[in-house]
Amino acid sequence: MRNIQWMSSILMAGVVYAGSAWAADATPNAAKAATPEAKEAVLSDADGRALLKKNNCLACHSMDKKVIGPAFKDVAAKYRGQADAEAKLITKVSKGGQGAWGTMAMPPQSAKQDDIKSMVKFVLSQK
Repeated sequence: MRNIQWMSSILMAGVVYAGSAWAADATPNAAKAATPEAKEAVLSDADGRALLKKNNCLACHSMDKKVIGPAFKDVAAKYRGQADAEAKLITKVSKGGQGAWGTMAMPPQSAKQDDIKSMVKFVLSQK
């Protein structure tokens, strides 16, 4: 009888050990699946400004003062800390918008989506 209890204990320990080893192996993959992809790098100041210029954003905006549209530093300050700021601004740039900064409407922009995403990340990084 003692041998059966001893063997049962060893068997149970093996099952627990195997289960915990399996869970340890599965955890990194599960964590990777749940973790958002690494943040894309923000453009350098020179590259960001060049992309804004290339897409004619600087016709209505400047980095630090209101022109027709708000200064990019003001946009960054308004949206700082908002988790959905990047998505909101990508949509606003792509589709246009009105009312967030007064009555002047911003028309939809025809820039490539990758450029819009890069420009929005750059604008949101301004201090």
